[in-house]
Amino acid sequence: MKHIRITVRPDLDRAPPFLRYLLDEEAHDEARAVDWNRGDSELSTHIYAIAGDGARFAELARETPGVKSVELSAAAARVSYALIELRDEELPIFGGSATAIDRSGLVVRRPLVYRDGRIHGHIVGDPTTLQSTVDNLPESVSVHIDAIQPFPSADVNPTTTLSDRQQEALQVAVELGYYDTPREATHADIADEMGCAPNTASDHLQRGEAKLVRAGLMAFNSSL
Repeated sequence: MKHIRITVRPDLDRAPPFLRYLLDEEAHDEARAVDWNRGDSELSTHIYAIAGDGARFAELARETPGVKSVELSAAAARVSYALIELRDEELPIFGGSATAIDRSGLVVRRPLVYRDGRIHGHIVGDPTTLQSTVDNLPESVSVHIDAIQPFPSADVNPTTTLSDRQQEALQVAVELGYYDTPREATHADIADEMGCAPNTASDHLQRGEAKLVRAGLMAFNSSL
């Protein structure tokens, strides 16, 4: 089982206006395909999160042939959500892609992130099956495989980068209330529980925290 990072570049000339909006980095702060579902062979439903002008996105979607319905919520909030129902046959950039990835051996992890005119995502499964899937995508979509790693990988589960003692120190710190407000434990308390010196416990904590923060920032930056 592999964790595969991919970048998808739709052909903007063939993309509907609302998809071009999602791919326009100047139109919003962030956009994600939160989830989707193919209810039957003709229709699919998609939910998008837009940190920007959700009303404009909804307007473009309603004007698009092949979009059956659009429902917008939290339009006045920083992040709004749009639920769209599509006729796949009229929007082959969606229907063809859905047909290609709708096969056993692959799981597309949600969400997909729209950034720099591309769609960034993660897939878990068999690389051979993924390559076959890529070969069957419509011409309006190109896919680049960025990385193939064992699953779970640090990109999926950052705790896999922690040493045993770092993980133990963090777990003990949580259990003793070190991260509570107000703080209920000290490095000395953690050291007593671990059977080591306070300086050693502090070192394990700092190194473990640094790894988790770096992984968190990397995940955050990759989702923008």
